[in-house]
Parts: sequence; C-alpha cells; structure tokens
Amino acid sequence: MDSNPIATIKNQSLKYDHYYVYTLSIAIYLAHLNPVTNAHVEIIEELKQENKVVVMPVRFLKEKQEINTKSFPFNFEIRKKMIESVFGDTVSVSSNYSFHAPFKKYFPPLISPKSWSLKKQILQGIESDYFTYTGDKAEGLMLKLYRLNPKVGIRKSISAKDVKNKIYTAVENNDMEWKKSVPENVARIISENWDIIKKFASGEDMTTRIAGMKFPKEGYNSK
Repeated sequence: MDSNPIATIKNQSLKYDHYYVYTLSIAIYLAHLNPVTNAHVEIIEELKQENKVVVMPVRFLKEKQEINTKSFPFNFEIRKKMIESVFGDTVSVSSNYSFHAPFKKYFPPLISPKSWSLKKQILQGIESDYFTYTGDKAEGLMLKLYRLNPKVGIRKSISAKDVKNKIYTAVENNDMEWKKSVPENVARIISENWDIIKKFASGEDMTTRIAGMKFPKEGYNSK
C-alpha cells in the first residue's frame, strides 16, 4: 500500500482519467465501403476493442439524390444494410460524411468555406473525445489539415477496389471467387442487388480524382 496519500490520490486520478478517456473515445471511420469487405470488418473490429465506433460511408449528393458510379455502385442505404448485417447495433452508421454538388466548391481545401462546413458536418452529434480513421493517406492528410485528429491505417493486402473488380468480372465469367473477400451476409446483399452490378460492369467509370480523392464527374461543376 502506498504510504504517501497524495501519491495515492494522484495514482487514482490517473487511473480514473485513463478510464474516462477509454469509455468516451469515439472512432469515426470514414470510408467508401463500396462494398463492405473482410478488410473493412477487420478494421472496425480493431477499432471496437477500445472505442465506440461511428462508421461514416461517404455520400455524393446532387439535389438530395445520391450519385452512384462504377467506383461507387451501392447507395448509402445498401451500404448501411451491409454494415448492420455484420455488426448489428454494436456500431453506429452515420450519413454525416456527405459532399453536396457542386463538388468543386470544396476546393481549394482550407480556403473554401464549403470545405470547412464538411468538418462541422462530420462532427455533428459527436460530443466527446474522438479521432477519425482512414486507410487513405491523401484523405488522412486532408483530415490532418482540418484538425480532425486522424489516424491513418495500413491498407490491407486486398483492397475494396480489387474486390469490386472481381465482382464486375463475375458478370461475364460467373466466377464467385469474390465471395471469399466479403462477409457472408454482405455477399447475400450484393447478390440481391446484382442488377446494380450488371448496370455498371461494362460501363465507363464516371469519376475524377481531385487532391487524391475520387469524385463523381456528374455534379462536380454544377448543381
């Protein structure tokens, strides 16, 4: 037993402070999740170990309608269903990470008032200690510039892009190898929405890369 009462109080205070941060820390996971893969599940499980997790799948909106492309085939509601099929109510799914057309108004970063409004939007409803998590280095740099306390993870060996390409290829060759890269419930949801896959499989990817991030071409310059 510590004979110094002040030291004892300090030690207890430190333990309390640690517990306080531990219980209130929120991990905001910003990602496309299009579709949700085993790699995404692994990341979320790791974040859940010590944090409350809020998953924010990115949305691109034009006149309140979500824009979907070959890179972003599934809308927010389908991706939310994917996440909840794996995690139930153990994580929260938020639509706060949304870009509104014209997307060019978010640039240049830091100078554009619209870009700062995105920070406020992301943090809406986040009242305690938080950090943002992304697996994209370019996005991590942007989050750092906006002082969103980012942690940039290491990309997994199989990316969502690789999985998506396998899914598109399956339209032609019926190779179901892609199912090994997503949770079983997610594979079922993708199969239920196979018409979306067929719609985008043979088309051009109508996206453009700006400052390391992909945006739909539709809505970039106009509302």
